[in-house]
Amino acid sequence: MARQALDRWQLLDNLSTAVIYLDAACCVVELNAAASALLGVGSKARGQHLEDLFLDKDDVGMRAALQRALQQGHPFNKREAHVWIGGQERVVDYAVTPLPTPSGDTHLLMELQAMDRLMRIAREEAWLTTHLATRQLIRGMAHEIKNPLGGIRGAAQLLARALHDRELEEYTQVIIEEADRLRHLADRMLGSHRPPQPRRINVHECMERVRALIIAEAAGAVSVERDYDPSLPDLFIDPDQIIQVLLNIAGNALQALVENPQPGKTGQIMLRSRSQRQFTIGTQRHRLVVRLDIEDDGPGIPEAIRAAIFYPMVSGRAAGTGLGLSIAQDIVSQAGGLIECDSQPGQTRFSIYLPWEEPHDGESMGR
Repeated sequence: MARQALDRWQLLDNLSTAVIYLDAACCVVELNAAASALLGVGSKARGQHLEDLFLDKDDVGMRAALQRALQQGHPFNKREAHVWIGGQERVVDYAVTPLPTPSGDTHLLMELQAMDRLMRIAREEAWLTTHLATRQLIRGMAHEIKNPLGGIRGAAQLLARALHDRELEEYTQVIIEEADRLRHLADRMLGSHRPPQPRRINVHECMERVRALIIAEAAGAVSVERDYDPSLPDLFIDPDQIIQVLLNIAGNALQALVENPQPGKTGQIMLRSRSQRQFTIGTQRHRLVVRLDIEDDGPGIPEAIRAAIFYPMVSGRAAGTGLGLSIAQDIVSQAGGLIECDSQPGQTRFSIYLPWEEPHDGESMGR
């Protein structure tokens, strides 16, 4: 019997679904490898109470459901539950099945499936698809705007030469200036015409360039700190484009801090670099990605536009064009990466994920 039980748990160890076997007191009797990985524990989990390892944010509801399962033999499941695991909030599906024992007690078999990563993949895939469609639409509109602008500007110039009334010449000058302004806006909507020119570079060089520019512009009104991981590998990227991305985001952070000063406190921008392994962008899993964070302690992004800040023409500032973040996302997307944002009052963090892949031309990855 013991051999059969051992074989069963060896089989369960090969499942990707986390399985936990609980006794009548909701203490862990056994768990498989997937459960150990999900909970971040090993054999020391055996004998611990379930709530020491895993707790639904609706803890009262979870305890009541577990008691009903033990007392009445009612199985239950919960979808997309927000739970605390190892001090972090996760999203999981879990199901609990009562198991009668020969001694007359009821034990519980709990199955857990982490959903946050799957939800994130689905969300990013949908977002990237929408972003691509939106960018194509915006580019089409920009082309249609630019086409007649040349004719309008040329006609205004010819009209200005034919007029001898200074007041009327001022009107034609307004037409010319507004045509130039619209053309400049259309050029920004179209993005850079220069194809990427990637080369192997230490991304901290780009971050230091941006830091120097932000410090000069801030003129002491904001502190710009850094927290770099010196072990990061060099990336094969276009440094000018990455500088533009970092500058767009850091510039927004600086404006938010300057326009919303906190009495008695100097605003802070933090530049941070880290690596992450086995990270998924869209539907593609990368062995290693480099994450660049730009974080500020400003007022945060208004909740009304938080979900749409990367869409063109969306801005939280009256004087903003709403193109900076959209262009930044487009540049990073072309490099196979992604920008994410997490914002609440007192902390706004933009995270830029850039994949690092083995080269295909035989070049060395050494620094």
